Amino acid sequence: MTGIVSYLVFFSILASIYSLMSLGLNLQWGYTGLFNIGVVGFFAVGAYTFAILASPPAAGHIGGFNWPFLAALIAAMIATGIVALIVGIPTLRLREDYLAIATIGIGATIQLIANNMNWLTGGPNGIYNIPQPLSAYFSSNLGYNVFFLVMIVVILLLAYWSLERIVHSPWGRVLMAIREDETAASSVGKSGFSYRLQSFVIGSILMGLAGALYASFIKYISPTLFMPVLTFQVWAMLIVGGSGNNRGAILGSVLVWALWTMSGSVVQAILPSTLQVKGGAFQIILIGLVLMLVLLFRPRGIMGSRKAVVFAGESKTVSGE
Repeated sequence: MTGIVSYLVFFSILASIYSLMSLGLNLQWGYTGLFNIGVVGFFAVGAYTFAILASPPAAGHIGGFNWPFLAALIAAMIATGIVALIVGIPTLRLREDYLAIATIGIGATIQLIANNMNWLTGGPNGIYNIPQPLSAYFSSNLGYNVFFLVMIVVILLLAYWSLERIVHSPWGRVLMAIREDETAASSVGKSGFSYRLQSFVIGSILMGLAGALYASFIKYISPTLFMPVLTFQVWAMLIVGGSGNNRGAILGSVLVWALWTMSGSVVQAILPSTLQVKGGAFQIILIGLVLMLVLLFRPRGIMGSRKAVVFAGESKTVSGE
């Protein structure tokens, strides 16, 4: 029984971290139409910033600053926001496929930096002994993980509440207007580039926050944890749940992460040991199949998306199938 509870707590923590990333992507794609395929890069920036600032001294790479958890968490968000701003200024003038190609390159570049700049990131060896907040006050791993789960759920709910407030504000309605028809939005004096940049930075900050929490929970990071498949997972979560709907982003994260973990267990159970090394490919194929079915039967995702609709000059949002 204890083992089941431990697993469910562990699963819920990672699902919550993925939900934060999915919410950030939803702001960018679901509400603004920004085709960001570099999600994993911003996740990595947050994780490495937190690890470098919060970790004790270690040989082989910069660090040893021993910053408090909250200070390192805020610094990780700020660092990710700065990187997103630097990246966004030249790339957000691109459209659709061109933006996707540019963000793929950004994500790959960040992963290569993490792998090769040993003095900064520890290179392939990564960063160990990343501290966890208040861990000294708990005598068991399960007790601490329950505390961490409560903490991250509170953070997730605050992020969800904040996003709901801003996307239903005039600012959020401008984002949806830009997504639907940027020319029309520009004709009434709204700068499409400025709003896209703001959305891109805020969404990336949420991805950096998720990365920092992931680093603190796992206590170890390396470049192998930040591969392009992570971006694929987050996109799958958003599409399955329903882009343009924050509740759908969270629901999709939980469902796809459950499918991913369960399929891994199935692979171990049914495949011979000689083929289990290819289990990751089976998981990707399975998620791809789920995506195909969702797009066929629920094109807007399980929860549907929200569209901007104008009634007598007043902009409102409605849910769509």
